[in-house]
Amino acid sequence: MTLEHKIIIVTGSCTGIGKAIAKRCVAEGAKVIIHGLEEDLGKEVLTELGTDKALLHIEDLRNDGCPARLVDLALSTFGRLDAVVNNAALVAPGNIHDTDAEKFLKFISINTLAPFLLIQAALPHLRAAKGCVLNIGSINAWSGEPDLLPYSISKGALMTMTRNLGDSLMRDEGVRINQINPGWVLTENEAQRKQEHGLATDWDSHLPSVFAPAGRILRPEEIAAAALFWLSDESGPVSGQVMELEQFPLLGRNPPKDNSTIPNN
Repeated sequence: MTLEHKIIIVTGSCTGIGKAIAKRCVAEGAKVIIHGLEEDLGKEVLTELGTDKALLHIEDLRNDGCPARLVDLALSTFGRLDAVVNNAALVAPGNIHDTDAEKFLKFISINTLAPFLLIQAALPHLRAAKGCVLNIGSINAWSGEPDLLPYSISKGALMTMTRNLGDSLMRDEGVRINQINPGWVLTENEAQRKQEHGLATDWDSHLPSVFAPAGRILRPEEIAAAALFWLSDESGPVSGQVMELEQFPLLGRNPPKDNSTIPNN
């Protein structure tokens, strides 16, 4: 198994992409710290994975000392720490007109600062293990939609952090840091958001081809499959890289103009 004996913290792993990554890690031999805010959903994941292979920690990453508590939990339970997956994120609309300082800082604190502080807390142990960090970003990091302004900025900052630390920490600490930028993914939360926007329950089955050339959008399990490579030793010394996971090119694309639009993803 690719991740046998590795100990991995996966933030935001009670649902969606994080849950899929945690499940894939355990399937590949790792033990994981599940983290999130939804205790009932986290307990379901824990039951599925087994208490011998996973532990659950429910806490807001913005709480003072939360990153250190996650690291300490991994060490006290499993004795080491090999990898961190920074997946937890705030995804919500916001634009130049409705985003005040408080709202803007909330995005930055959850999507950018919290990953930084967890890397900082984990670094001595990742150094000892010659471990790695995988940040889960978004294709919106490159520019983003008008109504995803603060979210896009926070993910752009995360991408810069990945590039910067991916260089310096590999050189000075022997710790690899890479990032996946997923496109549109059909998570539980995304399905709920679209229904709240007024779309039918089967909205994902008849998407305009401009958004889904393959006839569907990505699944969390497909992001987890890519995460496996970056968390494993098979990715070698590669560090400071950002990989887009979307079904069309991001740069130079000239999509058709006659497709109907849908609420932002």
